[in-house]
Amino acid sequence: MDVKAAPNGVATIEDRILRITGYYGYYPGYSSQKSTSRSSVTRCKPGANCPSSHSGISRQLSPLSVTEDSSAPILELQNRGSSGVCGHRVERQNRSDDGTQTHSENNSQENRIKAHCLSCTSMVLKAIWGLLIILSVSSSWVGTTQIVKITYKNFYCPFFMTWFSTNWNIMFFPVYYSGHLATAQEKQSPMKKFRECSRIFGEDGLTLKLFLKRTAPFSILWTLTNYLYLLALKKLTATDVSALFCCNKAFVFLLSWIVLKDRFMGVRIVAAIMAITGIVMMAYADNFHADSIIGVAFAVGSASTSALYKVLFKMFLGSANFGEAAHFVSTLGFFNLIFISFTPVILYFTKVEHWSSFAALPWGCLCGMAGLWLAFNILVNVGVVLTYPILISIGTVLSVPGNAAVDLLKQEVIFNVVRLAATIIICIGFLLMLLPEEWDEITLKFINSLKEKKSEEHVDDVTDPSVHLRGRSRANGTVSIPLA
Repeated sequence: MDVKAAPNGVATIEDRILRITGYYGYYPGYSSQKSTSRSSVTRCKPGANCPSSHSGISRQLSPLSVTEDSSAPILELQNRGSSGVCGHRVERQNRSDDGTQTHSENNSQENRIKAHCLSCTSMVLKAIWGLLIILSVSSSWVGTTQIVKITYKNFYCPFFMTWFSTNWNIMFFPVYYSGHLATAQEKQSPMKKFRECSRIFGEDGLTLKLFLKRTAPFSILWTLTNYLYLLALKKLTATDVSALFCCNKAFVFLLSWIVLKDRFMGVRIVAAIMAITGIVMMAYADNFHADSIIGVAFAVGSASTSALYKVLFKMFLGSANFGEAAHFVSTLGFFNLIFISFTPVILYFTKVEHWSSFAALPWGCLCGMAGLWLAFNILVNVGVVLTYPILISIGTVLSVPGNAAVDLLKQEVIFNVVRLAATIIICIGFLLMLLPEEWDEITLKFINSLKEKKSEEHVDDVTDPSVHLRGRSRANGTVSIPLA
């Protein structure tokens, strides 16, 4: 079959398509060569001598090879192209691996920076909250003490005042639940939250038996602590009473060491001795006057019952979170309202604590005292959640200089040397009680680190002049070895 060639050198439509599409195996006359190879294969009769049959089959299987000589450069180009493509692929893969590794390193570094920033931010927020809690705790305690002193000018019923302020503890759990509704993402119903917080009494929650068994002793200790504190404020100044009440930390340590078998610490024994010394000096400040001795006894008794309350709470109930503490304090308020209300009634009819009418009561001072007392208890429990617990204790001891400043402004106290020394000794003992149990190890590590830094600085100071001497001697053409 004869094929006529076109004027532009393209024989058939197939050649045109191959040329237009850019088929890299195309050459002029490709289709005609392909058709002749096919005709040479198909026109061969059986039994006849078929010339170049093997070459025809090889051309049919490998259309890229026209002749043996022309196929070599084409295959070489193909190998070069394939090797180039593979090289580019490997290079791109290496670049992508390097980029991925660099990206992961950058991400890890960014995550570390973010984590460091978050930790620094949380520490700063805790410090800010701690400062606010310190000021709030000290001011609320100073306010409570001073309002009691003001109330005593016209109304002296310490047990009624204690009972009235303790009833306000009922509002502790509603305040906590209001904060839960304002801050929590998953809000719970009041009954569900109440049952959840009642686990402080056990797995079964609050039952009537546990209510009487666990709440009664703590309610009595709570009432005694506040009642003795109010009695002491009648005999002593607010500064002396607040300073003596700080001895409760020393009593907590002694009771914990005896009852709970806590770790013995020499520094806390020293703090307890300092507290006892301050108590004796406080009684001696007024030459052992009768009212002074009775007032010191009331204040020390209040600190003792407060310490016993804390130790028994730790023994029977353990540690409690904010919700459980709110539930427990509100339970104490209910117990006080139900079972202790008969006591002020008896005192009223026996003329021990009597007033003319309910309209004559100083309700403003009573509500202010009870509100500040409730705020103090809430702040103490909230502060443990928001900031460091040690700051709560610092806020309590700062009430001593706060009351002293108010007493000086009111000109109700004259600070002699003995009273001032007793106050300072008690406050120092209180601060020593705040030292952690591993304070000696921490101190030794800090001293060793300071020694290491000084030795490194000394070595640097010794090596720097030697290097300077060597530089100068080499510049002069000689080498000097510095003496060790």
